[in-house]
Amino acid sequence: MNDEAHRPYPPLLDAWVATVRAELGLPAELSIEIAAVLDLAGVAAHSVARPAAPLTTYLAGYAAALAGGSNDDARSVLARLAELARAAEGS
Repeated sequence: MNDEAHRPYPPLLDAWVATVRAELGLPAELSIEIAAVLDLAGVAAHSVARPAAPLTTYLAGYAAALAGGSNDDARSVLARLAELARAAEGS
């Protein structure tokens, strides 16, 4: 099966991430989970408030870096904040 058929975001985001990664000198082995970041942004926007989306994803990146910056650190922070945002719905 074609990977692009299952990608939940536009393919141009892969190119954008590659450009940003190069500009910031991020290591190639760092996995940028675009779908998870976009999911967190969507949950924050709909459960908290629209402006919470960029703020929450920024804070997620910052927290992942402080936690050590590994792929596992990033996944853990993204999952934790998505759960927190879902719990905030209707608050």
